Amino acid sequence: MHRGAGQARLRPWTRKRGVLSRAMAALGAYRCIECNREAAELYRDYQRGVLRISICKSCQKPVDKYIEYDPVIILINAVLCKAQAYRHILFNTKINIHGKLCIFCLLCEAYLRWLQLQDSSQNVDPDDLIRYAKEWDFYRMFGIASLEQTSFLLGIFITLWWMRPEMLKTKSDFILLLKALLLSSYGKLLLIPAVIWEHDYTPLCLVFIKVFVLISNSQAIRVTLNLNRMLPWLAIIFGLILENGVVCLFQKMGWDV
Repeated sequence: MHRGAGQARLRPWTRKRGVLSRAMAALGAYRCIECNREAAELYRDYQRGVLRISICKSCQKPVDKYIEYDPVIILINAVLCKAQAYRHILFNTKINIHGKLCIFCLLCEAYLRWLQLQDSSQNVDPDDLIRYAKEWDFYRMFGIASLEQTSFLLGIFITLWWMRPEMLKTKSDFILLLKALLLSSYGKLLLIPAVIWEHDYTPLCLVFIKVFVLISNSQAIRVTLNLNRMLPWLAIIFGLILENGVVCLFQKMGWDV
């Protein structure tokens, strides 16, 4: 297919989007991935599997070139934190895995903390009571990770609402930003491989994973609200301060976090 103006046959996975695309178009939910302007449609279907990608009236570029890309290419571009890939995923597709992804990421983080707690423990008694206590430790770590994640997100929302209240006027604005933040935290899935293939550089890998997740969160905020680079980072810093405050609270209570 000639990108932007050419005609070609739809791929099977693209053809399945037809009904969803028409529904989203009726709601005016599309965005140009280049300039973030609203668009009426992503492509025009001329029947018999022939389509033509729509051109943005504002920037005169294809509204969404990624509709003809394979998902693997889109994922690679998202890993590279390209704003166009983020806009495609957030505005021009319907992905509802953010809830499950959040739970799985929290499980990964809880498992990492639980494993570090077991490594620091000198008790090797195989008694059932000891095994039960270790299992309870995992649930406790999951709860702590959940509270830390909640405080981090709360700090971001408070900062953005205080600095730019016009950006978060409706419930849908909050939901879209929450979805973007949860999806952009997919980097936490790398925690498990980093622990399984443990080596001398594992602590450094964990730091890199944390930095990558924060960069992805910043890009998600920037793309969702169409902001400059500084304000998203300011919100993330405040979120980290609130998260660390929760950690200090747990430490004062005598809990290992």
